[in-house]
Amino acid sequence: MFASRIQQIKPFRVMQLLARAHALQRAGHDVVHLEVGEPDFPTAAPIVHACQQALADGLTAYTEARGLPALREAIAADYAHRLGVTLDPGRVQLTAGASGALMLLAALLLEPGDELLMTDPCYPCNSSFLSVVNALARAVPVTAAQSFQLDAVTAEAHWGQRTRGLLLASPANPTGTMLSEPALLDMLALVRRRDGLLIMDEIYQGLTYPQAGGRTADSVLRLADKDDPVYVVNSFSKYFGMTGWRLGWLVVPTAAVEPVERLAQNLFIAPSTLAQHAALAAFSPEALAEHEARRQAFQARRDQLLEGLLALGLRVPVVPDGAFYLYVDISALGMDAEDFCWRLLEEHQVAVTPGTDFGQHDAQRYVRFACTTSQARIAEALRRLGNALRDWA
Repeated sequence: MFASRIQQIKPFRVMQLLARAHALQRAGHDVVHLEVGEPDFPTAAPIVHACQQALADGLTAYTEARGLPALREAIAADYAHRLGVTLDPGRVQLTAGASGALMLLAALLLEPGDELLMTDPCYPCNSSFLSVVNALARAVPVTAAQSFQLDAVTAEAHWGQRTRGLLLASPANPTGTMLSEPALLDMLALVRRRDGLLIMDEIYQGLTYPQAGGRTADSVLRLADKDDPVYVVNSFSKYFGMTGWRLGWLVVPTAAVEPVERLAQNLFIAPSTLAQHAALAAFSPEALAEHEARRQAFQARRDQLLEGLLALGLRVPVVPDGAFYLYVDISALGMDAEDFCWRLLEEHQVAVTPGTDFGQHDAQRYVRFACTTSQARIAEALRRLGNALRDWA
């Protein structure tokens, strides 16, 4: 028989939609994909060329578990260059993607029965990482009025006897919203007062769109001390466009450097060597220029999709600060999120993700649209969505 924790791990509803979308394509239908949370751009050429060179040079052996020293130094230098954060490269741990980073943190920080507070809605796999170590996710409902983010007052009200800390995301999936600097400072004060910890998912760091008057924080590392109980998860997947390379990193407090390395040695041996050598080129001037151009393209897509959805009478309660998603309220249509998604796919061949993939609170009233296709395809999706709304009126 299988371990009981398997019952706690739920499938993605969007994967069923994606399978059906692919079946429709095989049958000759043209499907517009707005459901997949993956950049549609290929990995930047300097990164690919660096991988090819590493292969040619025979650089295929294990690295140390912490990752290539040169890459950890490059990450620290990037924090200094782009964010003004002074970071000791010794606090950086390379991982097998952000998922590997979260798995390491679950094993490092949580005992069976411990819980972490997180938002509802949030990235659904977060609770699965906790389940593997028999810890628990305590989902706290958040609303559009809160920008779908947790504040310190609400977090403290939900802090229980087994609460170890918080797992938050900024920018967040599925909403694209970010925490403000004052909110993050309040969170830091809370975890210090409670002798807890803060895990920050910053995998969309870099894919941000500053708004007039906003005070969002690009990274909690600008506000936290090196000895604060703060653990930052980041990835080469989103801003750097390296999803299939499966490479991410952790920034941990000084006291956690040795134990997290020990766990990495035992659980993963080391991150992908080729991916690490390739990622060194992600910080080259040529690659950084390409990443910035793509960030601007994502912002243009967001603006186009937002304008089009509003013109069709749909409600986008919070304009996202980052990532590449819009979280859209479809409750006025008189159908729930899953009906909306399935009908839009079957009848008009546009694929989007139901809010039920991201939590329970008001999940049936929301749908996530991903800006991970071209502006021409977004225009086509909006045309088809307009037809759908007229058909359903």
